[in-house]
Amino acid sequence: MSADEPAIRIRDLCVRRGGSLVLPEISLEIRRAAVTGLLGPSGSGKSTLIRAIVGVQIVQSGEVDVLGSPAGSRELRRRVGYMTQAPSVYVDLSVRENLHYFARVVGAPDERVEEAIGTVALGGQTDQVVGTLSGGERARVSLATALLGRPELLVLDEPTVGLDPVLRRDLWNTFHELAAAGTTLLVSSHVMDEADRCDDLILLRDGDIVATGSPDELRDRTDADDLEDAFLVLAEAS
Repeated sequence: MSADEPAIRIRDLCVRRGGSLVLPEISLEIRRAAVTGLLGPSGSGKSTLIRAIVGVQIVQSGEVDVLGSPAGSRELRRRVGYMTQAPSVYVDLSVRENLHYFARVVGAPDERVEEAIGTVALGGQTDQVVGTLSGGERARVSLATALLGRPELLVLDEPTVGLDPVLRRDLWNTFHELAAAGTTLLVSSHVMDEADRCDDLILLRDGDIVATGSPDELRDRTDADDLEDAFLVLAEAS
């Protein structure tokens, strides 16, 4: 892919779940090597959009291209990392045992395990059983498993829910370090104070894209000092 090509391109995506229209023909592009925040209240369609991007959501119509291929394509399995809202690791295994297991699943060499542990700063808990870790530490184990394949695109569904401010800050620092190294990140959140930590923003409400742009662009567009106020102005205007 050219560096100018978007990492994700969505055209007229329509998704229904349980008979309800969740995403009504939305279109957007997400640029490469940046941290893009997918912001919106609970129930706005963020998780459904993420599932469509990683290729695990049945869509009614539209196109979702990821890294130049249709979402869910076999060739994307090692190029896309996905962290779900609930930590998807084995609680009866240690941190290292979990990572060695998932490394074999994705075909990653053993040295990636130590690399991933270092990236999420879990060096002091490598032999600890995951079930005894705090919620924030489990989230970091899940992130480490998503990093094992050195994905070009990392999709994170509300990764900071329930974390204390220090852990949230550390995770966001990690996200920006990964972006600086060339990884594209899509991070969903319903916490508006995380919006300023993103390079780009997608504001979603009731399945509709309210606005896109950098935090400064959205503030300038609405003459608002606070991003939450900017979101309210844009939501009411949509």
